[in-house]
This record gives sequence, C-alpha cells and structure tokens, in this order.
Amino acid sequence: MMPTWRDEHGVIVTYATEREAQIEIAEMLMEQLRQFLAGERDFGDASTTGDFILPVEVWPDGTIETEDGRRFGKQET
Repeated sequence: MMPTWRDEHGVIVTYATEREAQIEIAEMLMEQLRQFLAGERDFGDASTTGDFILPVEVWPDGTIETEDGRRFGKQET
C-alpha cells in the first residue's frame, strides 16, 4: 500500500471527504470506459482500477499518516 496520487509538484493528493475521493475514482473510470468505447483501451484495462481510499491525517508539514502509522511526504525531485 502506497499513496500514488500526487500533483505536479510531487505532493500527495488528499480529499476533504470520502465522497470526493470516490467521485474522483468514478470520473477516472468513466474516462477509461470512454476510451474503451473509442477503441483506445481494451475492456479489462478500462473497467478496473487498483485504487482504493484510506483515511489519513495530514500534518502541518504536508506529510500524511495512515491509520497504521506509516508517514508519507513530498516526493523528492
């Protein structure tokens, strides 16, 4: 398990609510399915995602901590 959604500056993306995170994943899936319909992806790739939602604590320095105590911060560039 590793946070993988980062912005253009390497900062981990978080959402204010679980619903906001769910909407982001749903929008990504809809785009992938659109690409399938356009012949740009195969169905298996378009209809699945390895993404899941975890609650985290965001610290003042921008790092996040998962429920199991693992901390992640800005990716070094």
